[in-house]
Amino acid sequence: MSNSLVYSRLYKWYESNRRVLPWRETEDAYAIWLSEIILQQTRVAQGMDYYLRFIARWPKVEDLAAADEAAVLREWQGLGYYSRARNMHKAAQMIVARGWAPFPTRFEDIRSLPGVGDYTAGAIASFAYNQPFPAMDGNVYRVVARLMDIDEAFDTTAGKKLFHRHIEQLLDTDNPRLFNSSIMEFGALYCTPTLGDNCSSCPLQAHCIAFAHGTAALLPLRKPRPALRNRWFDYHIYIKTQGGNALNSTDEITTLLCKREDPHDIWYHLYEFPCEELSEDPVVTRPRSASQHAKPICTFTHVLSHQRIHARFFIHRVSEFPVISGAFCVAWKELDDFALSRLTLRALDSIYHQ
Repeated sequence: MSNSLVYSRLYKWYESNRRVLPWRETEDAYAIWLSEIILQQTRVAQGMDYYLRFIARWPKVEDLAAADEAAVLREWQGLGYYSRARNMHKAAQMIVARGWAPFPTRFEDIRSLPGVGDYTAGAIASFAYNQPFPAMDGNVYRVVARLMDIDEAFDTTAGKKLFHRHIEQLLDTDNPRLFNSSIMEFGALYCTPTLGDNCSSCPLQAHCIAFAHGTAALLPLRKPRPALRNRWFDYHIYIKTQGGNALNSTDEITTLLCKREDPHDIWYHLYEFPCEELSEDPVVTRPRSASQHAKPICTFTHVLSHQRIHARFFIHRVSEFPVISGAFCVAWKELDDFALSRLTLRALDSIYHQ
């Protein structure tokens, strides 16, 4: 394979098809870092508004470092994988504390930041400083797997090493910024998981070994994913009103919230209604509990990366709140001031529309 021909055809495709994205129109490493963290496991269409809000509210790393974690989590609300937001906040504080502001320039220093792996460090170093480091996201793994017809799973230790060797050989060290941007965009828009008819007119077809072997649609390979763990949550929404009963009324309404405090469990430092976790499926076992004879106002199956949450939400209108460890009283109209879990937001949306 001639790398120069690959570059020529890839760059020509990129210039004609690239999306105009704000983090591509800057060499500000802080802004690029924000976009990379937000877009981890998040589609561009979903992440765009979050990026714009973050960069507007905290335009410099010093601003983000000085922010309260609660404010950062609140802005992150709805994106999921909240450890990204906590690590981003810690990284900003580290950058300021070590005198690296506005942003570190050495790959090793970037790589040392919380929440930054090889891919993110390579992306920042190449996009901001045009340093010769590859940026291996899922789209790039897919393109490289097909170009080289690699039948090794890319998400294993051995697979990552193999892919990294191939991408280092392919990398345009004279213009790594353009190369990384082009190959990532090519994987995102053209060399997609579902190829359709794209292979027949692909600008890189002549250089694609998988196309020649008829294996492109089978690649890339990944290791088998573990089975999802099932958990059953009963949420109890306690409502105390001064007058009417409607949750959207102007009367003073209060409720109870809890903050999740286990750093090893889901939704750490996020808020939700008091939760009772059941050991088995309540529909099958019907355990004796506070909600045994009540009818849930809404139910959800909420799928995370390794867990499937089966949730029921119950409303209890009370004259006095029960004593629940860790629970505190808040005004219903102030719920938007708290960083709520995505599941809690789904429940509130359902309740408002009933």
